[in-house]
Amino acid sequence: MRLWVDTDYGFDDLWALLVLRHGGVEVAGISLVAGNAPLPQVIANAQGAARHYGFTAPLHAGADRPLKRAPETAERILGPRGMQSRGAYLPEADLPPPPADAVAALATWLIAGGEQVLALGPLTNIARLVQEHPEAAARIQRLVWMGGSDGPGNHSAAAEFNALADPEAADIVARAGLPLEVVDLMACRKVTFTPDDLPPSPPLTADLLGGYLDIGLSRGRPGMAIYDPLAALAITRPEALRFEPRAMAVSLAQDDSYGATTFTAGGAGRTRLATGVDDNAARLCLAALKTVD
Repeated sequence: MRLWVDTDYGFDDLWALLVLRHGGVEVAGISLVAGNAPLPQVIANAQGAARHYGFTAPLHAGADRPLKRAPETAERILGPRGMQSRGAYLPEADLPPPPADAVAALATWLIAGGEQVLALGPLTNIARLVQEHPEAAARIQRLVWMGGSDGPGNHSAAAEFNALADPEAADIVARAGLPLEVVDLMACRKVTFTPDDLPPSPPLTADLLGGYLDIGLSRGRPGMAIYDPLAALAITRPEALRFEPRAMAVSLAQDDSYGATTFTAGGAGRTRLATGVDDNAARLCLAALKTVD
């Protein structure tokens, strides 16, 4: 299986790529989007991860801002690097920036026969694909997105971060009729890990995973939810998640509901929502970190 990944490259995005590699999935290309951090930091994270972990998929820089709203990052939670750590960080790659052709590169790959896309951040690049290359977007056979919430939010009271970072893009994708599978905030919060679950990992991976765990611990929780790696698990171990048909709508109202997603049963659309998760999902995600570095 070959897959395209669209990502705003925080630690759980990196973890998702390790889940894909652990599951034997070849990543054909990686498009980058501003989200967890501004695009230059996202690029630095992608290049540093490629250098340290040996990822070889070509990188393509994409949107550096949402379609309409003011930029919104997760730096207040994740720090200026877009990922926390207990010590070490990704190395500086000291490379020229990747080509700024993410949407065109994804379109070319789809026209050439690519089928599956995993989106791990705001949907700006995917929405631009729908707008600028509709014939290529129509070739997507499966689009898995970690985003939205069938319940309360985590970046506002109503909205999950990836949806709130670019609600107009999420709305475009929701309306496009693509075969969309949504791994939302509620599904991800069913999959958690605690200090007792930390796998034996090499130093850099252990520091980054510990920093990610500390986000939950610092808020008085016993552990931390697993977000992007769970969406990757939907690719590598599809039996680990159960999806049901839903119609997705995104609020564009300029009020407290901005970016909120609602999922309604029924309808003739092609969207499905993750409504069940295997009890072993956390263990399967953590297994990808045991032997890397």
